[in-house]
Order: sequence, then structure tokens, then C-alpha cells
Amino acid sequence: MTPDRRVVVYPDKQVLADALAARFLSKVAKFISARGEATVVLTGGTMGYATLAAINASPKRDTVDWSKVNFWWGDERWLPDADPDRNETQAREALLAHIPVDPDRVHTFACSDDGLELDAAADAYAAELKAAAPDGADYPSFDITFLGVGPDGHIASLFPERGGIKEELRTVIPVRNSPKPPPERLSLTLPVINSSERIWLVLAGADKAAALGLTLADASVFEVPAAGVRAKRSTRFLVDQDAAAEVPDNLTTREQFWTSDDDPH
Repeated sequence: MTPDRRVVVYPDKQVLADALAARFLSKVAKFISARGEATVVLTGGTMGYATLAAINASPKRDTVDWSKVNFWWGDERWLPDADPDRNETQAREALLAHIPVDPDRVHTFACSDDGLELDAAADAYAAELKAAAPDGADYPSFDITFLGVGPDGHIASLFPERGGIKEELRTVIPVRNSPKPPPERLSLTLPVINSSERIWLVLAGADKAAALGLTLADASVFEVPAAGVRAKRSTRFLVDQDAAAEVPDNLTTREQFWTSDDDPH
């Protein structure tokens, strides 16, 4: 069965963030009710922060038992603890500092001042993933993975025309000489990302329009890493009107994608 892949277009960034918050809270509550926990992978960036802030501001925030949610990150910037540019720092400011999380369920990447070298930090996160995985697996089952998409089509810290997007054996890689600052980073690899049950790619702004169009047109994954994203169950491109502006009409017809927020998955 081909995994479900759809686009949902919202009028603007705030409506998008609020809709994502509502979708997330509903799904996570259902996962916890059904299985006793939920496992999510967070992203950084402007829309990653805006979505977490919208979750925090939602009147339904406290309907979720946050002590049952496992948090991971798709990538991280190799910076000191509490640096404002770290994805972890932004996530704590926007949401995690305001909800009763279980610290043992919040799985952060190492900081540059933790006493580890970059390669050792990648290995440490890989080991943490494996420790939380079912027997015989290398990583947990992720219910929802959030991904931002850069104007160049990068996801997590997997950049176009770099070796990281081709990595198939390692679960976590060190990234050096990143084309955007800071130059050193840590990232999950594409097979780990694609192991997620649901992946929500969030794009907002006219500068993301070209990347979205190329992604939906199934461009080369080496040139447009977002084109390689395929969740096990459903892949959603959740975008604002500006980001959707350059998508050819034939890619957003019912035959290709069902552009509706009436989404059972």
C-alpha cells in the first residue's frame, strides 16, 4: 500500500500554526489513550517555534497528559547549552518549560560545551535512540515527526548535494561545513526520519515556494532532500498560501494530492 501523501494549504502563517497545534493536540491525546504514551520528533526554525507556541497558547493544551509524551529532535545546532539558537532552547521557551513533561522523556542532543566531540555526540544520540527502541531495533517508533523545509529543500540538517542525505547505515550523523550557520550540527538520517508513522512538513513564506514545488514534483533527493521524505503511514505538507504560490496546478489536483484539512490520519 502506497503511503498517503497530501498537501494542506492555509491562508497565512498564524492560521497554519494554530491548525497544526489543534491537529497535534488531538492526535497526541488519542495516542496516549490508545497506548499509554506518544513519541514525537520536534524541529526548529520559525514555524517550528510558532507551532509549539500555538500549542502552548491553545485552550486544549492541558487535555494532554504531557508526562506520557516522549520528545526527540530531528537535528540540533552544535552550540553551548541554553544558546538561543539551539532548537532545544527554542522548544523549551515556546512549550516545554510551560508543561509538566517527564525529564526522562525529553531526549536532547548534546551541547558543544558538554565535553564531547561532535562525532562522539552523534554516537551518543544514536545510542540513546537504540536504548529507547524495541528489542532488535535501532530507534523508537515515532508517531509524529515535524520537519521544516529550507528554501534550498533541506530537511533537518540534511543539505542538498552533501553526503548526509545519502547516509543509510548510521542513525545520527555529525554535520560539518553546513551551508547555513552554525557550520557544525547533528542530524537524524533520512531512513530514521522515514521510519515515522506520520511526517508533517511545515512550510510558510514565499521563499519556500520553489522548494515545495520541486519536492512535490519528485526532484532528485540529492538535490532536494525534502523530496525523499516518505512516512510509513502519512506524509503531510502543511503550508501557507505564500508557500503554495508556485506549485503547479497539476500537482495539487485530487489526482495527485487531496488538498483538504479534513484529515483522518
